[in-house]
Amino acid sequence: MTANEAAIGPLARTDGEPAFEEPWQAEVLALAYALAERGVFSRVEWSDTLGAELRAASARGEPDTQATYYAAALAALEQLLAARSDVGGEAVAARTEQWRRAYLNTPHGAPVELSAGASKPSAHHHDHDHDHDHG
Repeated sequence: MTANEAAIGPLARTDGEPAFEEPWQAEVLALAYALAERGVFSRVEWSDTLGAELRAASARGEPDTQATYYAAALAALEQLLAARSDVGGEAVAARTEQWRRAYLNTPHGAPVELSAGASKPSAHHHDHDHDHDHG
């Protein structure tokens, strides 16, 4: 791994354990790395923005946990993308709602596909918690 890759790639905690509680949470760093590689933003911008989010979390009294790190990384990525995107907040909200409907319209255990969110949630009977955030 090069020094540049180490600066943005997935991190390990000082005790050698993964930086995140769940493997899917590491995708935020993989996405940031890929976007930096494509020049959407620089590694310095990523590092500065993530650092600012982590400092803000600390100032709010949030604990130094994997969940706090993930939330800061996600907020930093969203901030950088919002600053470089011509997609407005309404479009993002509409797509978020479409994904929510897709989840609600998908039978438990089946993969969620965006096309399932084209209609309002259907009445269905299966056993999972629709109020739980599945990222």
